Amino acid sequence: MRRLFVYLNDEHVGALDQDDSGLLLFRYAPSWLNRPDAIPLSRSLPLREEPFRGKYARPFFAGVLPDETPRRRIASILGISERNDFAMLERIGGECAGAVRLLPDDAAARTEDAEALHKFGEDELKRVFAELPQRPLMAGKEGVRLSLAGAQGKLPVVVRGGSICLPLNNTASTHILKPEPESFRGLAANESFCMRLAGEAGLNVPPVEMRNTNGLPYLVIERFDRDEDKSGRVRRIHQEDFCQALGYPPEHKYQQEGGPLLRHGFELLRDWSTAPVLDVLELVDTMIFNAVIGNADAHGKNFSLLYRGHERRLAPAYDLVCTLAWPEISTRLAMNIGGCRTLTEIRPDHWRRMAEETGLAWPMLRERVARFATEIGEAACRLRENLSVRDPMIDRVAEIIASRADRMGSGRG
Repeated sequence: MRRLFVYLNDEHVGALDQDDSGLLLFRYAPSWLNRPDAIPLSRSLPLREEPFRGKYARPFFAGVLPDETPRRRIASILGISERNDFAMLERIGGECAGAVRLLPDDAAARTEDAEALHKFGEDELKRVFAELPQRPLMAGKEGVRLSLAGAQGKLPVVVRGGSICLPLNNTASTHILKPEPESFRGLAANESFCMRLAGEAGLNVPPVEMRNTNGLPYLVIERFDRDEDKSGRVRRIHQEDFCQALGYPPEHKYQQEGGPLLRHGFELLRDWSTAPVLDVLELVDTMIFNAVIGNADAHGKNFSLLYRGHERRLAPAYDLVCTLAWPEISTRLAMNIGGCRTLTEIRPDHWRRMAEETGLAWPMLRERVARFATEIGEAACRLRENLSVRDPMIDRVAEIIASRADRMGSGRG
């Protein structure tokens, strides 16, 4: 039997075990269950004395690990099986999404140094970016135990006074770096524009800054699951994505692969959010926004819940990208909209059916789609005009948005 100690920030909440057959078992610590301020790690792992075994424990814990290609490469670097969730959590689970931390030593959580940082220079940062495709999350480097879900190359960092630093020894990060991959030139400009547009249109999004190091563009995204006090101490805020909350393993993040449906997301918010009316409307607007900008990749791991004490709210939107900007990317929707499977084929009847499936009033949704689509189109025009430098990718994205906003705003899509 192997064991990892599970923490929320520096509070011990339970233990994750792996038996000789490889089966995972999670059990809450009695000391955590007895606390009046105790919260569950996940909606799918409610507070109870009985352990969670196998398929009931795995979705949450596997959900904090990288996806697909990064996971395979990390496993190769660390000399472990890519299917061994426990072994990977043991090696890189010290700094994850949300407040959860998995540590092999019960004393490790009490030895964290808030200043255990390595400052990057420009040349070193460029080298790190060049290595990330083959060494995701800097896996295997001394003192580095970082994990983030997702398939795109990214790196959790600490930004202090304009300097970018690598957090060591389980130190909490404050930002995420997303360097532009060679296979998707223009992605940084695309995502930066779409995220800024979302903010202009009124969606809740984290601050995003586009930078450049030695000719390589990258994004600096402020983590919404971190708080920094006046003394500079960073505290983690717990979060989980919709797949984790609904009990879906990460490999089932797409509807077509057995993942969550759109109605499951709305049911989750009505049942679990502490402000369900507000969060349902925010999710509606996020779905409309994704449809207008041409984002087919809004899957179950691209929506999250944020936990502050006993408050449970829809997290800010993230990973907002116009996937239509690349003709080679599939237009298959990650989650169907009213039975429509293809991004370019959404029509008013699909929105009407979506209203029926998700328990929304059709007159409200019809008016909201038309109004918000128009507002997004107008905001995109303003944002594009105010840019100091013209960028061919942003021009393409803005044209796609203008066309789709016009069609949806006039009730034709």
